[in-house]
Amino acid sequence: MADPELTAPGPLGADEALAAWLEHLAHERRLASNTLEAYGRIGRLYLAFLERHRGGPQDLSDLGTVTAAEVRAHLAERRSGDRPLAARSISQTLSAIRAFHRFLDRRCATPAPLLALVRGPRIKPSLPRPVSEDQARGLLQETDADPDAEPWEAARDRAVLTLLYGCGLRISEGLSLTRSDAPLPETLRITGKGGKTRLAPVLPVVREAVDAYLALLPFPLAPADALFRARRGGALGPRHVQAMVQRLRGRLGLPATTTPHALRHSFATHLLGAGADLRSIQELLGHASLSTTQKYTAVDARRLLEAYASAHPRG
Repeated sequence: MADPELTAPGPLGADEALAAWLEHLAHERRLASNTLEAYGRIGRLYLAFLERHRGGPQDLSDLGTVTAAEVRAHLAERRSGDRPLAARSISQTLSAIRAFHRFLDRRCATPAPLLALVRGPRIKPSLPRPVSEDQARGLLQETDADPDAEPWEAARDRAVLTLLYGCGLRISEGLSLTRSDAPLPETLRITGKGGKTRLAPVLPVVREAVDAYLALLPFPLAPADALFRARRGGALGPRHVQAMVQRLRGRLGLPATTTPHALRHSFATHLLGAGADLRSIQELLGHASLSTTQKYTAVDARRLLEAYASAHPRG
């Protein structure tokens, strides 16, 4: 049934329909800001293509007449433009376009049935790429070796990486902590993707690393302020953490797959290797589906075979 707010008065423009969808994702689905930004960018490029292709602005009824050929042409353009997308990004683009049209069908009574004829590219499933336990320890220790960092900055970097590895957090989750969260309790209540909450146990080593950072922090913080601060006192951003890990892996000679998110993969893989069951790891990571967590069993099995091949006399 059509939502009256989206169908009256007058014809709804395509840009207005996109804004309504993003509003729905933000307030009803409670998607993360990065995801909203990506969906908004995909939607704007899609509508701009339709406007060029059809020779004028589009409204809601126009969106219901989209053909499979038009969507394929848009995907082909995204794959061969100035900044061509890889197959995985093309698949994500198609997924976002389908989600937009599902919203128009359910909320605006405007289906686009021909979209079902579009098939995305085949993508070979990728396995998580964790770092080893020795490499993880090396990253944490190397934070003290940065000659350009103040002692409190080195302590902060160690605290952030220890938190990501020790609790299996995403960057956004770690950086969302506030001053009121510290000293860290035995368990943290983390709000992850889609607004889902989970409990993350906090190891003593994680708590100690955060306490050491706070003891050196030169800025006063209010309870609601972000816990981790940048050099000039503002909230620490994810780009700093990514750049910091890039510098550390360069000094340690680690592969390019060594990223902050790889520490989350390592958390899961090392737990699995130590005997933790998949259901527990699923809860700790906040995965909605067990199938997502099952990828780590393939990683663990691969490492076991590699160890066997290297150690067996006839390997």
